[in-house]
Amino acid sequence: MNGIKEALEYIVGLRKPEIVEINGERYSDKELRRICHNPKAKVIGMTTLTSLVDYIKANVDCMDDKMIIHVQSPTKVALYSNLDLDRVREYLVEVDASVPEFLYGRYYDHESFLIALQSKFINNSDRELLLKFAGTVEDKSVATYGDDGVTQKATIKTGVASKTDAIVPNPVKLRPYRTFIEVEQPESAFVFRMSQDGSGGVKCAIFESDGGAWKNTAMKNVKEYLQSELADMPQFTVIS
Repeated sequence: MNGIKEALEYIVGLRKPEIVEINGERYSDKELRRICHNPKAKVIGMTTLTSLVDYIKANVDCMDDKMIIHVQSPTKVALYSNLDLDRVREYLVEVDASVPEFLYGRYYDHESFLIALQSKFINNSDRELLLKFAGTVEDKSVATYGDDGVTQKATIKTGVASKTDAIVPNPVKLRPYRTFIEVEQPESAFVFRMSQDGSGGVKCAIFESDGGAWKNTAMKNVKEYLQSELADMPQFTVIS
């Protein structure tokens, strides 16, 4: 039965639609689909703002008189055309920033944390403070003091044979690589915490504490960079 039903539906589908007029309105007895020949280019993937600017200025592809550059996030920018006659935009370029991975809120072992601070954060006074503190803290000393969730103490080495008690720096302002390398990396506040593993070794973590405000700053920096680089090309509108 199913085969007969499908055969009948196929035969009916071959029939031309009938157009009728009722009370001044025109109706069709079949669903009609508009045939539109409006091919779109395949999106190009990039990783830097410089590559996007170079692509635009090279004028290698035909573009509309009005184009939109959308800063979608601190790590993503898209290039679109304006609306065509079918109210469709052409998605030409997608730029995804390549930023080093760092897991905020995760405890790293002592050595991994020190390496990450030096390779994934821009140098500033608080980064140097953390490097100095975390680099001199003594194992098995973090948990020997009271911890009220805000203030921690640890024993640090101040010389070849001398030690002293110190308060763990908190909060700290750092500038990790979190957006495109061409723009200034936003500085924001972090909560720095230390803990101990099962063998008494030191573990370190930083927690974001600015409510994500850095994202707005980063997107603003990206927008201003693109506006500056394309200042002589007013057909490109940058939004964020």
